[in-house]
Amino acid sequence: MPAAERRARRRAKRPLLQLISLAALVASALIAVRAELRAQQATGETALVLAADTALGDAMHAGDNSAVRRLLSLQFTYTDENGKIHQRKEFLADLKSAETAPATDVKATVYGLVAIVTGVRQSAQGSDTFILHIWAKQKRTWRVLMMQDVALAAADASQAAAELPPLPDAVKELAKLYECKNPCETIPYRVRSQAEQDVITTYQAIEKTAVAHDTAEYQKHLADEYMYYRSGYPPVPKSGRIAHFENEKAQNIPTILTAIHSMRLWVYGDSAVMVSEQGEPDDIEPLLRIARVWVKRNGQWQMAISVQTDVKTPQHN
Repeated sequence: MPAAERRARRRAKRPLLQLISLAALVASALIAVRAELRAQQATGETALVLAADTALGDAMHAGDNSAVRRLLSLQFTYTDENGKIHQRKEFLADLKSAETAPATDVKATVYGLVAIVTGVRQSAQGSDTFILHIWAKQKRTWRVLMMQDVALAAADASQAAAELPPLPDAVKELAKLYECKNPCETIPYRVRSQAEQDVITTYQAIEKTAVAHDTAEYQKHLADEYMYYRSGYPPVPKSGRIAHFENEKAQNIPTILTAIHSMRLWVYGDSAVMVSEQGEPDDIEPLLRIARVWVKRNGQWQMAISVQTDVKTPQHN
């Protein structure tokens, strides 16, 4: 090919290359703008959730039944620190009993159409109580789906709670017979969609890897910000839960899980809320009431928070 013709072809390609470069720059700028808009929207939604949560607390304090009703989802429940469930109708009928001391360290996290508000308040006995308010965006309005309280361990109990006590040999032998059919293999819940099935499959994967002490797989199903709250224990981050199961494995301590007695599940796009009552497989009385929030990232469901309240048995004289 003559040199003159090659130069002519190169000159002809320059506008196309410039156009491609310009298109790439425009695409990058659009991605940056979209990311900024999403960040601004998330910040805006966080503010809306915090405002709604504040309005709920103010309305409860004022005994404004109508204002509280407008903020409650039709599926609303409240689990107090004793593990007692208060249904929506009961909650509205006795707002004064549900009113609590103001919370401190209040934070809101938005997961798409689900948001959580957390904080710590002082109980009547002077101990710290962790609060969880789960909000769902229903018909373009934030409504509280559930509230749950957990009485935390005292500060000086943190180290003791983190250590595993020696396990009697008899318990170790009994654990060998434990097969974890519920929840590892089956759950008493009728799945209504593929999204629900995906959440349940991930939950069962978490339980199976916990029983197997497979922390490499276990941690894949937990969000980086994952937190675990349980009555009588200090808050535990993701790293703490992983260390717990590694410690069990090192000491040859079996993991025995509670069975699910009943469960409710709501999926809102890429976020989900799971609420369950759990206890011994053959016992109708629950030992725990548990709320879990899930988020879907990069096509994978992950648990963002698990809040577990012990059910206290009423004392009879």
